[in-house]
Amino acid sequence: MYRILIYLTVVFYACIGRALAVEATPTVSPGRARLLAALLAPPAEQVAAIRGLVGVEDSAITPALTAWRAGELFLVPLPDGSRVPATLAPAPAGGDQLVALSVLDGSPIPDPNGPSGSSAPLLIAPKSLKPLDTTAPLRRAMRDVLEVAGVADPSASVRRESIERLGQSRKAEHLPLLQARLVIEQAPAVRSALGDAIAFIQLADADPAVRLAAIAALGEAHSLAAASRFKELLAATPPPSPAEAAALTAALKKIESHWKTVNFFGDLFRGLSAGSVLLLIALGLAITFGLMGVINMAHGELMVVGAYSTFVVQNLFVSAFGAESLAFHFYFIAALPVAFAAAALVGLGLERGIIQFLYKRPLESLLATWGVSLALQQTFRLVFGPANVQINAPAWLQGSASLNDVLFAYNRLFVIGFAALVVFGVWLALNRTSLGLLVRAVMQNRQMASCIGVRATRVNMFTFAFGSGLAGLAGACLSQLGNVGPGMGQLHIIDAFMVVVSGGVGNVLGSVAASLGIGTVDQLLQPILGAVMGKILVLFAIILFLQWRPGGLFPTRSRSLD
Repeated sequence: MYRILIYLTVVFYACIGRALAVEATPTVSPGRARLLAALLAPPAEQVAAIRGLVGVEDSAITPALTAWRAGELFLVPLPDGSRVPATLAPAPAGGDQLVALSVLDGSPIPDPNGPSGSSAPLLIAPKSLKPLDTTAPLRRAMRDVLEVAGVADPSASVRRESIERLGQSRKAEHLPLLQARLVIEQAPAVRSALGDAIAFIQLADADPAVRLAAIAALGEAHSLAAASRFKELLAATPPPSPAEAAALTAALKKIESHWKTVNFFGDLFRGLSAGSVLLLIALGLAITFGLMGVINMAHGELMVVGAYSTFVVQNLFVSAFGAESLAFHFYFIAALPVAFAAAALVGLGLERGIIQFLYKRPLESLLATWGVSLALQQTFRLVFGPANVQINAPAWLQGSASLNDVLFAYNRLFVIGFAALVVFGVWLALNRTSLGLLVRAVMQNRQMASCIGVRATRVNMFTFAFGSGLAGLAGACLSQLGNVGPGMGQLHIIDAFMVVVSGGVGNVLGSVAASLGIGTVDQLLQPILGAVMGKILVLFAIILFLQWRPGGLFPTRSRSLD
């Protein structure tokens, strides 16, 4: 009896231990089990095993096959003779050895020779293992699996790119997967890509009715990829049937007409944004040249001061908060007043040091400010280097919105809105403030304004500083659209003078109309004539216009001119 009790006790505890061991064993999903079997399969069976992963949705498949294709997957031997697929990573504590990470979940593989109950990771000596070999058939099989795996990726952009690639492959075996995904897909952009990919594959269907429906669907979707495919089908031998040829021609015309409209409105939007940048540059010049009569050839360099001020503020935010922090993405808001103040201070020094001695002497002011512009360019090269500097756009200025396939970049939308705000502010300053009243009085009749007690010298100083500050704001905005370098001011100074002269010297409304007109016409002509010929034609048109209206769109009128 005693022996029977002992036997039953041993069996009871053995059963409990086995149950606990089974409960503690992590459950492997079917997809990961198939991945593990494919990685450990004999070479003769590996291609078929990998192709068996097509359409299997598991987050471990993509990183495992990607590491294998890159030569970064290893079979780590264990003391019991088994091998575990793993990638290698540097040890957290440093040193020469590497940590083995499981391909199933990316967690460190425990060291079987470590102390009992220890969670020490398995360490591998560098170059002690060879990467898992690949062959051309294996790489093709992995490529097919990875293409299909992207269809179920959590990221909508990755799903859309994968679906577009599957559609371009025109493989009929992908059609059931895409149709099944269309039923559960929620993102509108991805659903649109799915419809295009399905129709693209169905262009090669054996049923003429299916082909005609696919042609009509791609024509309604305005697919550019389909347009090139339609041209291939129309020129193919043997040619398509008359019904298909007519459907292809009609769909092709519909696609081309749609994209001509899209390109026109896209060019129009880019022209408005280019005109807004030109307006920001020309506003300050409209004050210094239009109101004060000073030909300031260093106005472009004052704009560069604002751009480099933005660069400095960006670096200060990176040093203080880090490039990945939320606060960094607000550096541009802080850079705008800094750019205005920096350019205004430089303009103030320029006016006090040189310009105040050259009023009513336009030729001397032109030569003097041209020399200042050369000196400022060299200063930029000495301080910031001769190469362009990198200014990263904050997150809220990156990306674009799409409306009927026309893309509206957020940074260009911001420039358009900011230019409108600045124009309104300048109009208020000149027409609704005491400083604006003094500026207009001094510019219209300096001697009479001085006789009634207006301090013309101080008004000149603040007016020139204000115009220079506007150039700094233009440089800050331009830093979000193009490169920032020592010579960027020379690329825009001529266009700014054309805006001021053609709009009407000293007239803010004329500067608005001229800048938007010149920027828009230039962008619309570039796709037709090219960048150089477009600018030449715009310049020629301005010359003819000034022959007809020498005072510009809105000529300035005062008692001294009547």
